[in-house]
Amino acid sequence: MKKVILTLLPILYMSLIWTLSSFPADAIVDTQLSFDALVKESLHLIEFAILYWLIVFAFMAHGKWTEKASMIAAVISILYGLTDEIHQSFVPARSATVIDFVKDTIGVAVSYWIAKRKFFSE
Repeated sequence: MKKVILTLLPILYMSLIWTLSSFPADAIVDTQLSFDALVKESLHLIEFAILYWLIVFAFMAHGKWTEKASMIAAVISILYGLTDEIHQSFVPARSATVIDFVKDTIGVAVSYWIAKRKFFSE
């Protein structure tokens, strides 16, 4: 059962990202605080780092965790970040920006680097 859950988590999380990206930026959380935009913008780094780790855990659950699998998890996460930005370009009251994609990619790259250091460095 644990293996099934860990396998489904990245897919469910990607569905959540897609769903939240389908709403205007302030539709779910609008704190009215001066730093609201900063918090939401920094979430790009975290959001796709989480996706990377969920994919990693799925690989681990199946005994397929290798350096190549880590790279595959990073590529999937980055490409999904790009897909999310393209999707947002079609949603009214949302926008797709290169800087958001860069933030998504940085979150994944940092996670990839941490995994490489922890699991694959000599």
